[in-house]
Amino acid sequence: MNGRDEESAEPDEAASSPACGLAQGKAARCFRDAAPGPVKGSPEAGPSGSPHPRANGVAGPVARDGARARQLSRVDEDIVRLVGQHLAGMGLSQTAERLMQESGCRLEHPAATKFRAHVLDGEWDKAEGDLNELKPMLHSSNAIVRMRFLLLEQKYLEFLEDGDLLEALQVLRQDLTPLKYNPERVHLLSGYLMCSNKEELLDKAVWDGKGIASRTKILDKLQTYLPPSVMLPPQRLHTLLQQAVEMQQQRCRFHNSQMEVNLEKASLLVDHVCSRKELPCCTRQILAEHCNEVWFCRFSNSGTRLATGSKDSTVIIWHVDSETHQLKQPRMLEGHTYGVSYLAWSPDDNYLIACGPDDCSDLWLWDTQTWELKVKMSHSHEDSLVCASWSPDGRRFVTGGQRGQFYQCDMDGNVLDSWEGVRIQCAWYMKDGRTVLASDTHQRIRSYNFEELTDRNVIQEDHPIMSFAVSRDGKFALLNVATQGVHLWDLQQHMLVQRYQGLTQGCYTIHSCFGGSNEDFIASGSEDSKVYVWHRKSEKPVAVLSGHARTVNCVSWNPAVPSMLASASDDGTVRLWGPALKTDEDDESNDEISTIAS
Repeated sequence: MNGRDEESAEPDEAASSPACGLAQGKAARCFRDAAPGPVKGSPEAGPSGSPHPRANGVAGPVARDGARARQLSRVDEDIVRLVGQHLAGMGLSQTAERLMQESGCRLEHPAATKFRAHVLDGEWDKAEGDLNELKPMLHSSNAIVRMRFLLLEQKYLEFLEDGDLLEALQVLRQDLTPLKYNPERVHLLSGYLMCSNKEELLDKAVWDGKGIASRTKILDKLQTYLPPSVMLPPQRLHTLLQQAVEMQQQRCRFHNSQMEVNLEKASLLVDHVCSRKELPCCTRQILAEHCNEVWFCRFSNSGTRLATGSKDSTVIIWHVDSETHQLKQPRMLEGHTYGVSYLAWSPDDNYLIACGPDDCSDLWLWDTQTWELKVKMSHSHEDSLVCASWSPDGRRFVTGGQRGQFYQCDMDGNVLDSWEGVRIQCAWYMKDGRTVLASDTHQRIRSYNFEELTDRNVIQEDHPIMSFAVSRDGKFALLNVATQGVHLWDLQQHMLVQRYQGLTQGCYTIHSCFGGSNEDFIASGSEDSKVYVWHRKSEKPVAVLSGHARTVNCVSWNPAVPSMLASASDDGTVRLWGPALKTDEDDESNDEISTIAS
């Protein structure tokens, strides 16, 4: 957990840890005399003045009168040192010094204390001399070269800022170049000699300038090469607490917030706890404008609109109110002869593709800015165009069906490429802009590259894949598998990760989705008229939502509002789900309030 990588960290690329600030620099100089090492007569020295056996690391506890105190465990010593470092970073150097004295521990090795002070004071020659003393304590023999490079780089840049070009050139030629380390960086540094003023230097070097800020950053990088027994990583206690907060939120089955994990906003006195009622578990709105079964629903990429498709041959587009999160101002798009069973928004949400069921050979492409039909694609009466997916640039799309059609088309519906004899049920354009995943009638998902005309197996199931969706990062695929339910696959490892339990999945086409904050949740409709919600890492549902009267065909989670979920059902309605309100908590008998799984 200490984040050290002595073997691989590059001085010009290593990420610097959060700076401890000027207070820590002052505290370091204070500790220069607080723990100079065992001297004759001190509690840390033996009877003859020889160093205590643990003087090269953290000293054992010693009572203030010189008598031996109770031996501290390694964990206790670590805690004392972490608290001492935190106090020093706050500027409470005397308190930290007293803690070290009473515990008998040492905040850091005396050589490290001296090294820290010299770096923060800009005494580069002395800091280089300290490296010889620290060298035996390093795990990597190459680390000393990297540390020296960092010191010389800072020294060189400070000479340049001061206008001492001759001294800077001497450091470059006689010190940096002979190291024969990272010649690309040395070449880049040499170019800074041409900077005409300080501002140009700071801009090109992406550097804070001479002073405590840049020196603290260099010290943070230098500390990554030193064992923690010699010098603690900067702000180590803060880092550990931040990790604890993040881990608690990651393990929370109900955490669904877009708020950034921030130690300042979390309480360290209690564990992180979220209520399951913060999930979209209650019906907030029922849309009954369709007059027949609703087969599909999908929020736009911006989350500002919802499109629903029905057996009644219409598409309705709803506007999402940014304040109330209610859907309003429906716009109806008509003329889809066979009904609408699939919808696909373009990446910029300016266009919407509508596809029909298996016996439909047409595809409709609507302009959602003008509400006009841009293209009605009908390549052949023998076609079956049941799905579509847009390329990331929004200039092309793929479509196909179970009669052997698989096309890549332009915005005017012209077929650019085709794959003969591929009977597909669902397709998904990957974000690389070249690869398309498609499920076929052989119970598998294959990857197709239209540029290279290559294909390969990605996923193989034992039962038909009715539909699938891919996570935003492209790492996971969520499959609705006939008679089996919902499966989560790792696309990189080509392995089944999770089988989600609870729902009823027969041979109907049901569309599930990723959703919530960071797509930590999974939702799916079900043939038992319910909506099931799982945490991605848990096979049992965290919520089962009741309210629909017939099969729930499709669910869609708003990508911009983690607490908003839509579901479309054969009962002719679309339900909008949101968090429980205070008035709902006292009325669990209401059929519009979700049934929460235990």
